[in-house]
Amino acid sequence: MSEDLVQREIDREQGFVDRVYVQLEESARAAQALAKEGHDRGRLGHEGGLVERDAMVFQAARRIAQLDAAHEGLVFGRLDMDPELDPGPRYIGRIGLRDENRDSLLIDWRAPAAAVFYQATAAEPQHVVRRRVLRSEGRRVIGVEDELLDSSAYEGLEAELPIVGEGALMAQLSRARDRTMHSIVATIQAEQDKAIRAPAKGVVAISGGPGVGKTVVALHRAAYLLYTDRRRYESGGVLIVGPSGVFMNYIARVLPSLGETAVALRSLGEVVDGVRATRHDEPAVAEIKGSARMAEVLRRTARQQAPGAPGEFRMFYRDDVLSLDRGRLGQLRRQLMGQGRRNQQIRRVPQAILDVLWRQVRGDRGRERGKAAFEDELLGSAAFLDFVAAWWPPLEAREVLGWLRDPEMLARVAEGVLSSDEQAQLVKSWAAPDLSIEDVPLLDELRYAIGDVPEAAADERDEELGINVAELMTAADREYASGPGWRPPTHRIEDDPYAHVLVDEAQDLTPMQWRMVGRRGRTASWTIVGDPAQSSWPIPAEAAQARAAALEGKAVHEFHLSTNYRNSSEIYEYAAAYADRVGLDADLPTAVRSTGIAPVELVDVPDLEAAVRAEVVRLAGEVEGTVGIVVPVARRAEVNGWLASWPELAEAAPSAAASARDSARAPSGEDRVVVLTGLDTKGLEFDAIVVVRPQEIEDESTTGRATLYVVLTRATQLLTTIS
Repeated sequence: MSEDLVQREIDREQGFVDRVYVQLEESARAAQALAKEGHDRGRLGHEGGLVERDAMVFQAARRIAQLDAAHEGLVFGRLDMDPELDPGPRYIGRIGLRDENRDSLLIDWRAPAAAVFYQATAAEPQHVVRRRVLRSEGRRVIGVEDELLDSSAYEGLEAELPIVGEGALMAQLSRARDRTMHSIVATIQAEQDKAIRAPAKGVVAISGGPGVGKTVVALHRAAYLLYTDRRRYESGGVLIVGPSGVFMNYIARVLPSLGETAVALRSLGEVVDGVRATRHDEPAVAEIKGSARMAEVLRRTARQQAPGAPGEFRMFYRDDVLSLDRGRLGQLRRQLMGQGRRNQQIRRVPQAILDVLWRQVRGDRGRERGKAAFEDELLGSAAFLDFVAAWWPPLEAREVLGWLRDPEMLARVAEGVLSSDEQAQLVKSWAAPDLSIEDVPLLDELRYAIGDVPEAAADERDEELGINVAELMTAADREYASGPGWRPPTHRIEDDPYAHVLVDEAQDLTPMQWRMVGRRGRTASWTIVGDPAQSSWPIPAEAAQARAAALEGKAVHEFHLSTNYRNSSEIYEYAAAYADRVGLDADLPTAVRSTGIAPVELVDVPDLEAAVRAEVVRLAGEVEGTVGIVVPVARRAEVNGWLASWPELAEAAPSAAASARDSARAPSGEDRVVVLTGLDTKGLEFDAIVVVRPQEIEDESTTGRATLYVVLTRATQLLTTIS
């Protein structure tokens, strides 16, 4: 194929892309003008103008955000149909655009007219003669790749529709990966497209081995649902849950690049609003916290009396001594908790206590004045209000979880559920000042067990006591407000459910994490992605039971992907052989690409740092994209220190030293060389991988073999293990 022909085709497509960007800028100006007009409407001085302003500004802002997100790879596909049916080309892009005559210029990739771009095959071309993929950097077209799908219809069109390139899929597979996952909508194949466009209701479960594109398919499904039923999914929201902050950073640009911004991207340490945890507990502790047994421990904890709360109350009223001892208070506490979540009973507490105390009034002077006068007098008593506030304080889930730092409290609520050794491990883990990723589901469990604190506004006179006297002035309606310094949370339990929940690397979720995510998808449709052979949770049956409970009553549509697009066949055969050797029941997809380069094994190296250094430098010089150094957890800081001191990487990977200085942060889009643990690699891919001390990775936990299998499937081109 002549270079002149290739350049001519690139220039031809560049002319169209330039035209699209001109129209994009015109659309942006129109959206900005709409926003300005909306603000002007708000100055009309009447309610109608304000309503029009809000509607116009909202629509304009949404369109501007969509247009801003579309700049990268705006035009990526072209379909040339059978000229007898459709004489003009169809261009496919991340959003839809019309020209100045309102004719379709660019078809949104999710529109029905674009479906054939993914569904057509050589066996069933669906009237597509040529499918072309445009590869761009910014606004510049740098390459085109064609597939001839209908050879019979192609006769006579050779000059008009030349076939350029080696085919879109294989070209995409050969390209270097960078640290940000770019959308590969152009290479989605028919089996993937079926999952993307599956029925919206119920659960779409996507399975398959490494490298089959499960994550890409799931993300494109989320964008497709937003497109097909925008009102439902924008108003209800889409929650995407991934295994780690590193992974979420990796995929962060996928949906925005497809024009979608109404999506919450959360790692498992960030699912609870306002909470962010980034560290893992040790495997043994993580297994305890992740177990379904913890739900019972936390249920009991939520019903305990708050530490430091008064155990009795005593006061004089007219001729009577009124008192509440520990037994009577315990009975009252159980009665209130039987009526709903703890914090939801806050408004009932004062009246419940008043009712118990009124029954103790026997003297004539007290009875003659009546119950209303009795209640009014006690509500004016600082001693009574102080007791109510101390006995039934508003509780936050983090505070209640903190109770379990006390070994005596933990022993009381964990009796018959956790062993004394397990209790000791938990107490030790909670000595850390920050939450672990495994603590977040426990926090959520308590949040639902105790409920949100009712919102109430206290006036200045009574803010210190936390009682809204204006709402407590009648005997018929007594309401207890919050204590000093408390402010209602901005996000409440009833705000949690989403319209769609997408869970990636679902095989790793613990039972407690399934409970947490399940609460957010009670009325949602779901997309679940996973591969059981890659699971890091050691008790699959327990996790399966928790997953079934989270999805109860929902129809499940199963899709299996069978082609490994990521790994070279040499790398995947090496990983598959390991899986077979250690007894993993692995789903083995077919790797479609060969590089002719087998993985390298270095054993019994005398100087580990020197061996790692030499391999990283060699691989960084041989691949254009990213190099991952995967290490046992215990060696991460050590290897990061090595990386920061290697001057020869400055030329091969200029950002490597900088990234090595901070092992805790997620890699940015510019990091070429990065040090990660085995669990950190979940869902990621690199052009080259150096695995340091694989046996230690395998020995780290009971699921270490599955973790190492995952690590061995992360490389697209080159793999080295150093034992």
